[in-house]
Amino acid sequence: MQPRGRAAGNPGRLEHTAVARLIRVPVEAWSRILLWIKTAHILGVISWLAGVFYLPRLLINAREGAMRGESIERLQGMSLRLLRFMTLMAAFAIGFGLWLWLAYDYTGYWLHAKLVLVVGLVGYHAVCWRFVRQLVAGRLVRSPLFLRIFNELSLVLIAPILILAVVKPF
Repeated sequence: MQPRGRAAGNPGRLEHTAVARLIRVPVEAWSRILLWIKTAHILGVISWLAGVFYLPRLLINAREGAMRGESIERLQGMSLRLLRFMTLMAAFAIGFGLWLWLAYDYTGYWLHAKLVLVVGLVGYHAVCWRFVRQLVAGRLVRSPLFLRIFNELSLVLIAPILILAVVKPF
């Protein structure tokens, strides 16, 4: 099934999808609602990714400080608070993303590939959660070099997600 209305590149009216028909919203109002949902999704993604990029840097600094015998309590607290924030933002991004998917009736192999990569990003997030728990418990044993490489791994997931979402190549 192909996307309808604006999702198909049609600059005209957004046709009623199953969700719009279910809640009985006029086409013009539904279009405005979807723009707000898309804005919330983008804000959630930006906030989540800010945490995804910054959290490993906190882990690296904490690990290097611990190896030098410095106090890392502040970095432990910062890491835990950032992880909580980015988990909340991930939930918003995924929730609003699912809403957009249902509202626009998107289909295609690009979407399947993007969803697989998003699941991979959620897995990356889960590993971050594990590393922060280890850091707070004083049991993080990964080397700073490993954590630097881990930090770059997120970009391997995020760049194709962005390309698939914007270009929709297949």
